[in-house]
Amino acid sequence: MDGIFAIGSNGSGQLGIGHHEDVSVPKPVQFHPSLPSEPIVQMAAGGNHSLLLFQSGKLYWSGDAASGAVGIASPPSEPVFQEVQLGEGDGLHMGHVDSIAATWEASFVVARDHQGRRARLFSCGTGMKGELGSGELIVRTPTATRIQDFPPADTEIVCLAACMGHVVAVLSSGDAYGWGNCRKSQIGPPGAVVHSPRKIEGIGFAVTRAVCAKESTCFFGEPESGNIRVLGSDKWELCSKAPAAAPEWTDVGASWGNFYILGKDGSLLSWGRDDHGQLPPPNLPRIQKIATGSEHVIALSVDGDVLAWGWGEHGNCGPQVEREDVKGHWNVIVSSKFIPPGCQIYGVGAGCATSWVCIKSG
Repeated sequence: MDGIFAIGSNGSGQLGIGHHEDVSVPKPVQFHPSLPSEPIVQMAAGGNHSLLLFQSGKLYWSGDAASGAVGIASPPSEPVFQEVQLGEGDGLHMGHVDSIAATWEASFVVARDHQGRRARLFSCGTGMKGELGSGELIVRTPTATRIQDFPPADTEIVCLAACMGHVVAVLSSGDAYGWGNCRKSQIGPPGAVVHSPRKIEGIGFAVTRAVCAKESTCFFGEPESGNIRVLGSDKWELCSKAPAAAPEWTDVGASWGNFYILGKDGSLLSWGRDDHGQLPPPNLPRIQKIATGSEHVIALSVDGDVLAWGWGEHGNCGPQVEREDVKGHWNVIVSSKFIPPGCQIYGVGAGCATSWVCIKSG
């Protein structure tokens, strides 16, 4: 039963399941020519495109190719995942791809240099407000364009995060840089449209991780340090309701209007928007993995159930919704109890009203 299974919004074929209809029951994701044998290590999603990064460094896409966010591509005969072509001819030699991120209409790739360092950053797609990070003149490119003179010498990119319109890169030095539509000072003052990476000042500690909401960014130090800082808009009280100290964490995430901290003890702390039930419901079981979408959360419990809650209009939280929401409780969308013996759920993902479950055998 090895594979990736998807539910949710699919009008542009971003689920890669062979058609363009929304689904609320998990369907197997299809690949051309075939599913890679190694596991998925990261997923990223824009408004209408999805990216899957495999352990080998291979990158696959499905969805809308019009923005250029999936590289050089013509619409396939049917919407399935295929390898990203980032350059002309035989493709742009990038080295091993280590991490990915996506804004609404753009994608970002961190690749290793000839010394094996995560020191090359590329963007492709459309960004009318600085999202591509390559200066004021580049607002669309279907070929991967390297962001020049970044990161600074002798540093590597250890974390790359993005939301609808801005991107943040965390470096091995503990510094963080941001660009894009940052008018709400989500990369610090002054608020502006920023067309190339700008160092974020005044965080107050060495950053190891950042996550991006729609108009805010949350920065974290080492998982056990308690260090946390939120910059940007205080809409949904994202700044004012942030904890004074972060619990020791194993993962962190953000939706458009929420931040999430998965504690080492399996607890899930969140603050922000809750009009669609985005905050963790009461009596949530212990969690081992989370994935945060635009307005919903997918979580893998310690017991092996994949849980979903929040805004579920497109089926991304499963078929059982009330007024298009899963609020105050959760749905089980996949359970390890009901997959074949010897199979294991090893990953979950979430995008713009899309949800993913990764299963492997052995």
